Amino acid sequence: MSNPLLVARDLVKTHGSTPALRGASVDLHAGEILAVTGASGSGKSTLLHCLAGIVRPDEGTVDYGGERLDRLPEKRLGELRRTDFGVVFQFGQLIPELTAADNVALPLLLAGTARTAAREQAGEWLERFGVRGQEALRPGEMSGGQAQRVALARALVTGPRIVFADEPTGALDSLAGEQAMTALVHTARETGTAVLLITHDAQVAAYADREVSLRDGTVTAEGAWHPTAEGASGPSAEGMAGSAGTTSTEATR
Repeated sequence: MSNPLLVARDLVKTHGSTPALRGASVDLHAGEILAVTGASGSGKSTLLHCLAGIVRPDEGTVDYGGERLDRLPEKRLGELRRTDFGVVFQFGQLIPELTAADNVALPLLLAGTARTAAREQAGEWLERFGVRGQEALRPGEMSGGQAQRVALARALVTGPRIVFADEPTGALDSLAGEQAMTALVHTARETGTAVLLITHDAQVAAYADREVSLRDGTVTAEGAWHPTAEGASGPSAEGMAGSAGTTSTEATR
């Protein structure tokens, strides 16, 4: 097995007087889909925020490509979040004033891509996630499932090496959640993007190559790494592609 793409060791993070992480360690390999599971309050989201450079751990190290994320200046962390990292949250966090196309194009525009090229790429990614034709809609005009797939397209449009997904189906019904997950997994397989997936849902975790469990801020169990090939454990790529384009009966937020 190749060396891990992202390595976190002995992470400690306290929010006020409440400990969120108590020595958590985790590795993420290139192209791997890793599920981090655990009960509410176990430290899952805090771990993701530390790994993505959104917050700094109080103790411990986070290494990405030879760089210590926990020591990098904010300017460099911002660059990585524009180029190497994509982030998806439970409620998408799309900009409500922007259309679907403009939301997806925004990371490209911030990276210096010309507006025409950015809009063209945004349209291609909306099509990949089964929401082509929704370009002119604003988040409040879309169903929850549509909005979340727009958020996934935005996270992947820059070609990141890692997507951090924090409960990406938590606000969706089962059908819309399946559509979002199959679209994400299918696209990640195609592009070789690693995905760190935070979830409390066993059905969502089943899409991953490997699962680690958090309890009270520490890793309590870790499964073996077994990349999911077509037809192996988890949904097939054909099934992913089929359901990714389905838009009916989706839930609202």
